[in-house]
Amino acid sequence: MKLFISSPLGFAESTSLFREPLKKMLTEQGFDVVDPWANAADLETELAEAEHLAVSTARRERLHEISMRIAERNQQAIDGCERMLAILDGVDVDSGTASEIGYAFARGKRIDGYRGDFRRTGENDGVVVNLQVQYWIEKSGGRIFRGLIELAKFS
Repeated sequence: MKLFISSPLGFAESTSLFREPLKKMLTEQGFDVVDPWANAADLETELAEAEHLAVSTARRERLHEISMRIAERNQQAIDGCERMLAILDGVDVDSGTASEIGYAFARGKRIDGYRGDFRRTGENDGVVVNLQVQYWIEKSGGRIFRGLIELAKFS
């Protein structure tokens, strides 16, 4: 089963180190893991090159064009997967991850979440994260895993 991992894990060195062990664990559980960070590695290189252009309209247009290609690849990857695992750590759910959760729900995908972060981010004691994000996850038939031990039983 193809599983899209929605996450902000590629933005920081401290979190990117979690991606490979997570993918390995999920692959060992039988999933065909789709990692959007790996899928867009070539475009990330193009982005880095465009960032070095002199500030201009051409630079902004180039960055916009590359950014839209990354977003389109993510859309296609979500469309091609049966399920999604959303990484929900942080002071709030990453905006791109929240967007991908909403899109996946609208496309009828099952969405599960992983939140190993112990800080409370929901509006009240009844929700772990933003209530709308949690709603999409639960309404899709998914659940939020609260640690790696739970996630290791993910199926």
